[in-house]
Amino acid sequence: MKTRGRIVAFLLLLVIFAGTISPTVGGVLNNIKLGLDLQGGFEVLYQVEPLKGKEDQKITEDIVKDTAAALTNRIDALGVNEPSIQIESGNRIRVQLAGVEDQNSARELLSTQANLTFRDTDDNIMLDGNDLKQGGAKDAFNQQGQPIVTLQLKDANKFAEVTSEIAAKPAPDNVLVIWLDFEEGVDSYAAEVVKPKPKFTSAPRVSQQISSNSVEISGSFTVDETKSLSGILNAGALPVHLDEIYSTSVGAQFGSQALSSTILAGIIGISAIFVFMLLYYRLPGLVAIISLIVYMFLILIIFDWINGVLTLPGIAAIVLGVGMAVDANILTYERIREELRVGKSVKKAFDTGAKEAFTAILDANITTLLAAVVLFYFGTSSVKGFATLLIISILVVFITAVWASRILLGLLVHSGYLDNKPGWLGISKKRIHAPEENVDTLDLTTKFDRLDFVHNRKIFYTASIVLTVAGIIILSIFKLNLGIDFSQGTRVEIQSTNSLTKEFIAEKLDKINMTSEDIVLSGDNNQNAVIRYKEDFSQDEVKLFKTEMTKEFGIDPTVSSVSPTVGRELAKNAIYALLFAALGIVIYVAFRFEWRMGLASIVSLLHDAFLMVSIFSILRLEVDITFIAAVLTIVGYSINDTIVTFDRIRENLHRSKKITTEEELATIVNKSLRQTLGRSVNTVLTVILVVVALLIFGAEGIRNFNIALLIGLIAGTYSSILVAAQLWFDLKVKELRKTGGLDVKKEEKKWGSDEPVV
Repeated sequence: MKTRGRIVAFLLLLVIFAGTISPTVGGVLNNIKLGLDLQGGFEVLYQVEPLKGKEDQKITEDIVKDTAAALTNRIDALGVNEPSIQIESGNRIRVQLAGVEDQNSARELLSTQANLTFRDTDDNIMLDGNDLKQGGAKDAFNQQGQPIVTLQLKDANKFAEVTSEIAAKPAPDNVLVIWLDFEEGVDSYAAEVVKPKPKFTSAPRVSQQISSNSVEISGSFTVDETKSLSGILNAGALPVHLDEIYSTSVGAQFGSQALSSTILAGIIGISAIFVFMLLYYRLPGLVAIISLIVYMFLILIIFDWINGVLTLPGIAAIVLGVGMAVDANILTYERIREELRVGKSVKKAFDTGAKEAFTAILDANITTLLAAVVLFYFGTSSVKGFATLLIISILVVFITAVWASRILLGLLVHSGYLDNKPGWLGISKKRIHAPEENVDTLDLTTKFDRLDFVHNRKIFYTASIVLTVAGIIILSIFKLNLGIDFSQGTRVEIQSTNSLTKEFIAEKLDKINMTSEDIVLSGDNNQNAVIRYKEDFSQDEVKLFKTEMTKEFGIDPTVSSVSPTVGRELAKNAIYALLFAALGIVIYVAFRFEWRMGLASIVSLLHDAFLMVSIFSILRLEVDITFIAAVLTIVGYSINDTIVTFDRIRENLHRSKKITTEEELATIVNKSLRQTLGRSVNTVLTVILVVVALLIFGAEGIRNFNIALLIGLIAGTYSSILVAAQLWFDLKVKELRKTGGLDVKKEEKKWGSDEPVV
């Protein structure tokens, strides 16, 4: 009955999971907001500055808030669902509008400094925007069904006086001319002042005095124009000048294709992980698959609760999170298999293996969490989304991969059904020692026993030094192909249904006086073109480019523009992010282990980051803000591998007596590396499966991001196994020579107990 009860409990949990996830997941997916890169739209970062002619105006916090409120009112007129308007330090306002169809009109509506004036034929101002009742402008239709704008005036008597004066004039001067006056601006591309462009709205004839406070403005309006005009009038004149210092605009079709291709890539990558886990780990692999499904569901639920915005890097973070979650499962299962091999029962092996794996899982994920937090603090909007999902992923790992997996597998193990059936856990009986042999896990043979890591360390050092020197030479010659994020300018991506050539693109650009020497073709049959300019586009130039290219190719292009100020800030923040992440990790590792391991870890991390930078320089791949996100992800993931190795070295040292010779220390390091090598290969393989799927089937927008991850994963595995542990060995040997031996009891006091803290 006890056996049957645990099996029933296991099946009941599966039914609960399925019953909760199946009817809920559809609604959760529909609720999650998509970012600009997945549904189209634009993002603009405004620098709030004094109005032209009022340079002595002081920009205060209240003025910035009032400006943000005015922008909110204007956006409400667009009918945009859940816009994002954020006030940032330095008198800046970031506006994100996803799903906007007419982006040009929306951007013009946001930043237009317009004032409505009523004038006579001698251009004398009779009324202006201050005479309008707040919020009194509405778009409507007249009796003929033509779009109009209706206004509510504050003072009907004043309007009566004005109309009386106009009506008394002879024709054709008995008209009240309505104008929209626009603020003077500067065209950054042409470097010249753009004079105000008053827009003639209408000139209704006044035949008699009008005592009403209601006014109807008619003309050759479209419905969108009346909505836009009423929105501007209701928002009032902006109290400041808004200077675009960063902008990105994504066409709706670009976003739709990016979403579908990235989801397909994610499904393929995750399916590959599921197949691998099932074939290699058997029943535990099935439990891991169940916990991973719950893991993905919980991530979506939490992301929905916090009203997160899902972006392309965010989807990559979810998919990568699956690889990181499976890492915890693999670590636990490998430890259980080791305990089985020394002759322990299935139940005892499960209890001991899960317990021993916990400290490595905890330390590895905390260091990755440190990198993610730093990335969130210093990242821009899309990178913050990636970091947010990475943080959520790491926290959810402890709920699913550690807790849920342990409960599910524990029910099966303690049911007794798996007793004397190690094959169900993916291990052959031939590899299991009898209990009476008293074999310790330190004495177990592995598939890698022929590998001598420690005594060949000079070969690994030489290889790393050669790669580093080669990287320095390459960087000094080729430099980095910096994207606009770090170098300022404008990046444009054009998509076509037909094959493109550089000559064809150049010809089209010449026609609109936007010539560029930097044109790169990509995609299947060269259907994508990436064009870069050293100058950041003005709003008018973005409008012109998008209008002409959409007319030519039928697909709205993606345009990103970064000012010199923002470019410098992004570069500075990227450096700070890397430094703080590295510092946090080395402090944590030194605290949890010892300073030598912290130093060895940081050297291997710098090795990985520099190798990624060097290869990007060789391949001339663009280095943008997502590259920094990839580097920090690899920093966290590489330290994950390194910590698992150090954790095993620490454990094996605790099991040894006093070490008096270098050879004894070398044996400990070699055995530790061999024991964790299988786990390292399996975990990096699962993540590589995902990254390769994203690289082959995913969106073009995160192609370089995925290449950086792939390079970093390979470099991280190399450095964790062949560099970090060997560096620690050399540092420890110096201590050994000074003291004449390592007292394990003293080491335990220095490092703390090996027992996990739950």
